[in-house]
Amino acid sequence: MSVRRGQRPARPATRLSWLLCCSALLSPAASYVIVSSVSWAVTNEVDEELDSASTEEALPALLEDSGSIWQRSFPASAHKEDAHLPPPPGAARARPPPAPPGMFSYRRESGPRLRPGIARFLAHASAWGCLATVSAHEKIPGLPFGNCLPISDGPLNNSTGTPFFYVTPKDPAVADLMKNPMASLLLPESEGEFCRKNIVDPEDPRCARLTLTGQMIAVSPEEVEFAKQAMFSRHPVMRKWPRQYEWFFMKMKVEHIWLQKWYGGVADISKEEYFKAAPRKA
Repeated sequence: MSVRRGQRPARPATRLSWLLCCSALLSPAASYVIVSSVSWAVTNEVDEELDSASTEEALPALLEDSGSIWQRSFPASAHKEDAHLPPPPGAARARPPPAPPGMFSYRRESGPRLRPGIARFLAHASAWGCLATVSAHEKIPGLPFGNCLPISDGPLNNSTGTPFFYVTPKDPAVADLMKNPMASLLLPESEGEFCRKNIVDPEDPRCARLTLTGQMIAVSPEEVEFAKQAMFSRHPVMRKWPRQYEWFFMKMKVEHIWLQKWYGGVADISKEEYFKAAPRKA
């Protein structure tokens, strides 16, 4: 091998390191592991996608493949290659890693002992409800008739669990009640923050809804003052409603309580449990 004067031959070590670098770039990435994630951290881009997409399509992707759904979710970076392996015998059960910022956290279905308190919370927190009556109108006699009405179960510091109403005889629902006083009152959780914070549609089964069924009666003179406090403290504008409409107070004598806050059927809560419970946030 001829070498000109002043020119140094290439070192074998340099050639070898260059070849190793090229082979590493061209070889398949065998050291990488692709983890299939079912959740992600919320960024501004994801927020925009969720705003534009329907929740029915977006939310199922947040489910975890575990024994219980709607647990706290974690991004792919939180998963380990050996996460599916059982812990060694005698090892302490490790706590799950803390959730990164911006993650959704879904509540689980509450136990039976919590349901009366949740029902009382919905009754007290709701400013309006949908009242269903048996129609007395000549065109739809005997058919269900729904109407949204403002309600109150008492001032903010005094929950009774009994819904009060401020109505006029000119209201079709009141005309129905004069012939058949039985009615059902639906109180949804759509006014709360759970559905909004978790991007859940208000009609989603996880957004709790309470249905009270009972007899609608006029408030007695002895109870009118409390009914005024209950309604006017929550709806101050009622004081200025036109007097020629002959407004008066009604309340529902609750006989049946139905609570739905999860997929499937509804929970039947007894009157004793309902009126004994203190309002508990859903």
